[in-house]
Formats: sequence, structure tokens, C-alpha cells
Amino acid sequence: MRHGDKINNLSRTASHRKALLNNLACELIQHKRIVTTLAKAKALRTWIEPLITKAKSNTTHSRRVVFSYLQDKEAVTELFSTISDKVAGRPGGYTRIIKLGIRVGDNAEKAMIELVDFNEIYGKGKGETAAPAKKTRRAGGAKKAATKTEAKVEETPASEETTSEEKSAD
Repeated sequence: MRHGDKINNLSRTASHRKALLNNLACELIQHKRIVTTLAKAKALRTWIEPLITKAKSNTTHSRRVVFSYLQDKEAVTELFSTISDKVAGRPGGYTRIIKLGIRVGDNAEKAMIELVDFNEIYGKGKGETAAPAKKTRRAGGAKKAATKTEAKVEETPASEETTSEEKSAD
């Protein structure tokens, strides 16, 4: 029975699994998108998202903690410079997994894992940064919607008056 066993061992020893996830994480940080098996992508998501969260606070301690996981100076530099700037306003969910079908040789499910903020198709684009997330629970949305409808109602008669004035001038 596997009660409470949340980690996917990927049929590897602990040291082999750690090395695999370190290499996949470094490649994901450098290339922003990689194609691997679905099981490895799901394991990589739980491995790299806490590292990206640590990268949001650019301190010496967080750099050392992340370097102890990744063991790659270029990947750590990329994570703390480019990636942390893009994900600054995002409260979590930094990666996206897209299933790609099966691999011909061994029938393994393939998946693409990518960093969410670096996809130009789904995101806002390369040049724009994400706005900070709104953290309020107040019900202020109804007031805004009411003022927008009132503004539209006020604009509509004014536009009709101008068209009627133009008609009378002709």
C-alpha cells in the first residue's frame, strides 16, 4: 500500500532522481520549455516551483539554497535575474504542462513543461511584465459595473442629440 507516499520515485534511487531533477530544472530555466515524459514533468513541477518562489527574494541566503539544489551557476543567475522579474506578481503556478501524446518507441506519454510567463501565445507578450495580483476580498466589483452602465447610459442620449442636430442642420 502507498498510504501518504506523495513523491514519485520515477523508478530511480534517491541520488539518481535528484540528479535527474536537477538537470531537468537547469534545462527548463535555460530554455524556458522542455519536452519530457509526463511523469518526469509532474515530478519536475513539484521540484522547481519552490525554487522559483525562493528566487523572488533576491538574498544571499536564497541564492545559496537554490544553488545547493541546482549546482549550476548560469542557471541560478538566469533564475534570479530574468525569471524572478517576470514572476514577481504571480502568487504561484509558474509552470504549465501540456500533454503531447505518446512516444512511438516505448508508448510513454510525452509532455511539454514550460514557464507560464515566457509563452507569447498565452501570455501578454515578451515586453510586458505581469501586474501584481490583487489581494482584496471586498465586493467592489458590483459598484464598478454599476458606474460603467451609468456612464454608457449618459453617453447614449448625447450621441443621439448630436445626430438629431446634424439632421436638422441638413
